[in-house]
Amino acid sequence: MGNGPSRVAACLVFAAVAPQVVAAPADKVDGLAPHRAVYDIILVEALPGAGISELTGRMVYELTGSDCAGFTQKMRFVTSTTNQEGEVSVTDLRTSTWEDIEGNRFRFDNSQYRDQRRVEQTVGEAVRNKNPGGIRVELTKPKKRVLKLPNKVMFPIQHSRHMLEVARKGESVFSVDLFDASERGEKVYSTSAYIAPRRESGFNKSLPSVANGEALDSLAAWPVALSYYEQGTELEDAVPVYEISFIFFENGVSRRLLIDYGNFSIRGELKSLQMLEPEQCRPNKKQ
Repeated sequence: MGNGPSRVAACLVFAAVAPQVVAAPADKVDGLAPHRAVYDIILVEALPGAGISELTGRMVYELTGSDCAGFTQKMRFVTSTTNQEGEVSVTDLRTSTWEDIEGNRFRFDNSQYRDQRRVEQTVGEAVRNKNPGGIRVELTKPKKRVLKLPNKVMFPIQHSRHMLEVARKGESVFSVDLFDASERGEKVYSTSAYIAPRRESGFNKSLPSVANGEALDSLAAWPVALSYYEQGTELEDAVPVYEISFIFFENGVSRRLLIDYGNFSIRGELKSLQMLEPEQCRPNKKQ
């Protein structure tokens, strides 16, 4: 699956923080709902040449923090894959990110294990500079490197809140460049989101029941389809590198994940949900 799951993590961040954004002035964000969600992963389709005959797994996503403390997102994505020869491989992706509410700092620590052996780790921090402008990304793993990105590039929480502002206006398309620390922290993707019409409260009752799922019953939701492109190719009718569709609710919970890697696709079904308390703000707390 390569670094695809890293982008899944970014999309879950997107789903987790966006719904709580109220159409607020300037760059103000508030009302995020910390929670822990568990998803069962199954293979939907694998085309010839994908090298996959079976795939199962589990994904656990957790959002903690608050407006004043910033937000931490942690995800563990474990899959067991069987190839055409019957060989089984276990991939374990672990991600942890922190972003301040203003979208000026974004820290990340992502590791990928294959058959219980770590094969990749990406650690670093991205800082948005107001003067002279632009974003400075300092990578410490897998090797020390400094990248400079245009100031227009967004981090995941930023991306989410701006997308929701578009949704609340009744618009259906939102496109922007996104840095989510996937692909060893070296890449910026062009993203395009299609936002379907709002589903009013009660929609969750039409979906399969899950543990503590009643927390979603009184909330509205939006179906979203989000595509990732190599920069520049989205203007050339190119096929996306990766696509994810999901339904997200006003409290930040995502359901009905469908993840398309091109030559195979997987589904994530929400199995349990736990709402968490926001982190209390501490005077002069430093991140």
